[in-house]
Amino acid sequence: MIDINSTALILVGYQNDYFAANGILRGVVEEAERVNRTLDHTMELVTHFAPSDLTIISTPIILKPDYRALANSVGILDTIKQVGAFKEGTFGAETIPELLAFADRITYVSGKVGFNAFALTNLEEVLKERKIKNLLVAGMVTSLCIDSTGRAGYERGYKVTILSDCTSARTRVEQDFYCSHVFPLYGDVATNLELKEQMPIAGLTARALAA
Repeated sequence: MIDINSTALILVGYQNDYFAANGILRGVVEEAERVNRTLDHTMELVTHFAPSDLTIISTPIILKPDYRALANSVGILDTIKQVGAFKEGTFGAETIPELLAFADRITYVSGKVGFNAFALTNLEEVLKERKIKNLLVAGMVTSLCIDSTGRAGYERGYKVTILSDCTSARTRVEQDFYCSHVFPLYGDVATNLELKEQMPIAGLTARALAA
């Protein structure tokens, strides 16, 4: 069992540029339906745990219009700069409305400008303040921000669980590879249903809550 009071759900990249139908980076994932399923499973999880004591944290990436943080970037970060994604003040950088509906139930940590949600943010300070020991990681993209954030959490002494059906990689093969061969090297992998069973609310199992 996972202690809900010492656990935080870290939401990575739940922004319009990834999840909106017209998002600039919507096409990063080969099959659009996989993005939809990732969002659906994530919202099921957030809705389920919103009434509980689970800490829920969103870590959006928001970049200045001049992309100063990516001045010497290469690869996907350079692509983000070239296409104008996650630019401060734009629709694409905004948090998706599905999360905004939960208002202040979700804590927002700003400052993320790269893959790792710990880098240049006060995420670790927030976790320490709330005496968090376990991290659940969800979002986009599996091989980049999810892996970087998961590893960083592990290196800081947290017990990490990657939520396999609340994350998306660029391809199905890439998703399967990371969930089967990479994440188990430093953490656990679980679906949102498995997590509900491992982390009951008020002593009830997920099956009992659903009954």
